Amino acid sequence: MFPIRSVRRMRQMKVLSARWRRRLLFVLGGIAVGGAAVALAALADWAQRGFAMLLGYSHYIALGVTPAGFVLAVLLTRQYFPSAQGSGIPQAIAARQLTDQGARARLVSIRVAIGKVLLTLLGLLCGASAGREGPTVQIGASIMFAAGRLSPRRQPGLVLAGAAAGVAAAFNTPLAGIVFGIEELSRSFETRASGLILSAVIAAGLTTLALVGNYTYFGSTPMMLQNGADWLAVPICGVIGGLCGGLFSRFVIAAARGLPSLAGTFLKKRPLVLAGLCGLGVALCGLTSGDLVYGTGYEQVKTALENGTPLPESFGLLKFAATALTAISGIPGGIFAPSLAVGAGIGSNVAQFFHGAPVGPIVILGMVAYFAGVVQAPITAFVIVTEMTGNHAMVVPVMAASLIAYACSRAVCPEGIYHALAKGFVQASSVRADGAATR
Repeated sequence: MFPIRSVRRMRQMKVLSARWRRRLLFVLGGIAVGGAAVALAALADWAQRGFAMLLGYSHYIALGVTPAGFVLAVLLTRQYFPSAQGSGIPQAIAARQLTDQGARARLVSIRVAIGKVLLTLLGLLCGASAGREGPTVQIGASIMFAAGRLSPRRQPGLVLAGAAAGVAAAFNTPLAGIVFGIEELSRSFETRASGLILSAVIAAGLTTLALVGNYTYFGSTPMMLQNGADWLAVPICGVIGGLCGGLFSRFVIAAARGLPSLAGTFLKKRPLVLAGLCGLGVALCGLTSGDLVYGTGYEQVKTALENGTPLPESFGLLKFAATALTAISGIPGGIFAPSLAVGAGIGSNVAQFFHGAPVGPIVILGMVAYFAGVVQAPITAFVIVTEMTGNHAMVVPVMAASLIAYACSRAVCPEGIYHALAKGFVQASSVRADGAATR
């Protein structure tokens, strides 16, 4: 018989060993998410350059390539990767809410992650107005879920940690990843899991820094609002951005649930036709804009911020239309970066009414306002925009514009886009489970 003290000591060692294994799991998972995010970012840039090369031969090539690419992406998604469509953030939210492991695996798994990478790149290669940040969230959740097989009791926390790490690594904004995990992905925060989730986010952030260095995602501008009159841009951008973001969310949610019309019913039953029409619409937006609204919008916004040059007047509206069409088409792709680009267009238009005011700060206000209106996560919005532009002098006006936009967006669309779309995945899993039980 072992002495009582020896037994206690062995129990303590087992508990400590289990704790360190869990911490190591979150850290290694965070490193893997960071590496995947950097790889996807590099591949996404190559895909967009490839499409730009095609447009170099003829601007009208998009009229054939973009619709065909959309149809192919939806066909491959439905046949081989049925949970990879859209942003990926609703799937991560739904996976946290589900309790059945099989249902979770259908939303976040290595197979889904591979499909998300390939089909997001396909979308960008054919000119979709999509981002890679939402897909990175689902990829991060999938990587951590796969790692969670070593610690099944921690899987909900691992999904949350992977998703938050995905945001941190995609934008190189660790603080935004933490805030997004709290505000949008979970809507609650378990104190016991906080340290583990922070470990994953920090590991992902450090991996990104090690591989690509410290950079501001959309460039930076040191300019800020100059005089009292310039501060009127805060409520103006907040109201316009919030209302437009709410309209975008309401449209996408309605399209996902099925538009109440004969045309809506027809297209719901024929997803490939819908994809082709959406692709054609995106191509027409691209032609009208002079090829500016394809892809993420990263280059256009970075140029506007760093050079202080206004965007074309029609950029915001055409980017809005192209992003909405991409979002409802059913192809994999995020709305983070395109939404920030739309907001930049709104801010650039508002800046024209403030003669002598610097363009950059008002563009930032438009970005945070529209983004907050779309995702309805105001704290995340101002943290992520502040981190990715590096303009800490604009914290107060950015915060105010974000809160105004959130209130205006809620008046138009009472339900946040990600949680509304997540309900569809949860309901589909419940229907599938009920069907299996009946059989």
